[in-house]
Amino acid sequence: MDTNKLLLVIIAILLPPVAVFLKEGAGKHLLINIILCLFFWVPGLLHALWVVTKS
Repeated sequence: MDTNKLLLVIIAILLPPVAVFLKEGAGKHLLINIILCLFFWVPGLLHALWVVTKS
């Protein structure tokens, strides 16, 4: 696993919206992740991990 991807996975576990922002920038994925994190933390975490690990 690439070092940058590993660091993004760690950030995704701690702060999911930050990891999505670092990977995709300000866009639809960031907005989706913020909404998911507001309702409940786990869906936001899963979404962030998906965004960070997809190629």
